[in-house]
Parts: sequence; C-alpha cells; structure tokens
Amino acid sequence: MSKVISLSGTKSGVISVSKIDKPYGEKSSPVASIGISLAGNADSPEWKVHIPLDNLDEVIKSLQDLK
Repeated sequence: MSKVISLSGTKSGVISVSKIDKPYGEKSSPVASIGISLAGNADSPEWKVHIPLDNLDEVIKSLQDLK
C-alpha cells in the first residue's frame, strides 16, 4: 500500500506514506515509511521517517491528539 498526499502550504510538495516489509534486510520487521518532498518527488523524499508497525497505533493516537 502506498499513498501520496499534497503537502499543504507548498506548490508541489507531497507526503508519501507506504509500508516496507523488510527495510533493513531479511530479518528486519515491517515499518511505515513517511516521506516529505518539497520538490514533489514521492520516490525520493528530502526527509523520511520509519515507524515500526508495532508502534503505529500509539503514534497514530499521538498525532490525533495533536489535532
């Protein structure tokens, strides 16, 4: 699954969200990958973070609390 979202406040920036099953090799656990590209290149973001899926529910709740 992968999704690209327009980045508010920019002309062409995007937020990319995807799941990576083995981000650090064969024995690594899946992560949610969130990237930001001001240039609009979802495949090569300037910033990115990998969140282990085991932490995803808590991170989502924390983000919702910010809203």
